[in-house]
Amino acid sequence: MSVLAPNATAPAASAADRPVTAVRSWKAPIGYGVFTLFALVLFGVFHKPGTSTFELASVHDLVQLPAVPLPATGTGIVVIVLLAIGTAYATWRAARSRKVQTWVTVLFAIAFVIAFLTWASPGSTIPVPGLLVGALGLSAPLIFGSLGGVISERVGVVNIAIEGQFLAGAFASAVVASITGSAWVGLVAAVIAGVLVSFILAAFSIKYLVDQVIVGVVINAFVSGLTGFLYSKVLATDTALNVGVRFPAIEIPGLSAIPIIGPVFFHQSVIVYLMYIAVAAVTIGLFTTRWGLRLRAVGEHPQAADTVGINVTSTRFWNVSLAGAIAGLGGAYFTLGNAGPFAKDMTAGAGYIALAAVIFGRWDPIKATLAALLFGFASNLQNLLAAIHSPVPTQFLLMLPYVVTIFAVAGLVGQSRGPAASGKPYIKS
Repeated sequence: MSVLAPNATAPAASAADRPVTAVRSWKAPIGYGVFTLFALVLFGVFHKPGTSTFELASVHDLVQLPAVPLPATGTGIVVIVLLAIGTAYATWRAARSRKVQTWVTVLFAIAFVIAFLTWASPGSTIPVPGLLVGALGLSAPLIFGSLGGVISERVGVVNIAIEGQFLAGAFASAVVASITGSAWVGLVAAVIAGVLVSFILAAFSIKYLVDQVIVGVVINAFVSGLTGFLYSKVLATDTALNVGVRFPAIEIPGLSAIPIIGPVFFHQSVIVYLMYIAVAAVTIGLFTTRWGLRLRAVGEHPQAADTVGINVTSTRFWNVSLAGAIAGLGGAYFTLGNAGPFAKDMTAGAGYIALAAVIFGRWDPIKATLAALLFGFASNLQNLLAAIHSPVPTQFLLMLPYVVTIFAVAGLVGQSRGPAASGKPYIKS
C-alpha cells in the first residue's frame, strides 16, 4: 500500500475520472424550427387545392400496390402539426443536453418531403419507384467519392481532389471502353486514372508537405482543363474514341420484383452493385481490421503511430491511392453506368458535394453514404418536379441540391470533429 507524505501532492485525476460536462447544442432545434416555419408559410399560407397521387408500384413488381392519393391542403396541415411536435421534441432534448435521435430526423425529413411533393404537384402522379431509382443513380458517384474522402481524411490527408478523380475516371473509362469495346476494361482504366490523380495529391502533400487544400484545388483545375482540352481537340473530332459504352442493368431474380425497393436496389448496373460491396468493405475494414486500426491511428496521432512502428508516410501514401481508386469508380459511373459518352466537365461539382457528404457524415462510411443519398435525392427531386411541370421556379429547382448541401453541413451537422491530424503534414523528428 502506498502512503503519501504529509506535504506530498496527490496525483491529478485522470481524464477518465473527471466529470464530463454535457454541452448543449441548439443547432438541431433551430434547423427543425426553420423547416417548420417554412412549412407553415408554404403549406399553410400558400396552400393549394387539389390532390396528388403517389404511385407505389411498377408494372414488373410481384405485388401491385395501389396508388395513394393525398389532398394537398389536408396533408400540409397534418405535416405542419407533426413538424411542430418534432421541433418541440428537439428543443426538449437540447434543453437537457441530449442529441436528437437519427430516426426522428429521418421521419421529420420524410414528412416534409411528402408534404412538399403534394403541394408542388396537385393533379399530378408521382412515380415513387422512379424517383428513388433516379436518386440512387445520382447518389452512386457521390457514395464512391465520400468513401474515398473518408479513407483519405481518416489517414490524415484532406482530399479536395475528389472532383479531379471523378473527371479523370470518367474520361479514362469512356475513352478506353470505346477503344476496346469493353466496359470492364474501361472500369479498370477509371480505377487507374483515379490512382494516378491521387498519386499527385499524395506526392505533393505527404512528401513535399505542400498545403493539402491548395494541392487539391490545383489538381481539380488541372484535370478539368486537361480533360476539357482533350475533349475539344481529340474526342470532338474523332467520335470513335467516345462512342458511349455502358454496362447493362442486371436484374436479380426475385429480389427485383419486391415492391418499391426491388427496382431501386436490385435492377442496377454492375457499378452500383460494386458500390454496395465498397460500402460494406470500407465499413468493416475501417473498424474491425488491423488495416483500419493503423489507418485511424495515423490520422489521429501520427507521432504515437510512428512510435509503435507504423510507417506514417507509407500508410498515408497508399491509403490516399486507395481512396483515389474508389473515387475513380465513381467517375466511371458518369459514363459507363449513366450517360455513356464523356462530356466536358460532366461531373458538375459532384466531387465537392461528396466532400460535403464526408463532413455531414462525420467521417463515418455509413453516415457519409446516407448523406450522399440525401444529396442524390435532392438532385433527382428537381428533375421530377421539372418533368411534372411543377409551379416551383426553375431557378429554385436548379439550386435545390446545393441548398440542401449547404444547410446540412452548416446547420444540421451539429458539433463534429474530424480526425485530429487531418490536413496536418507529418515531419518525423
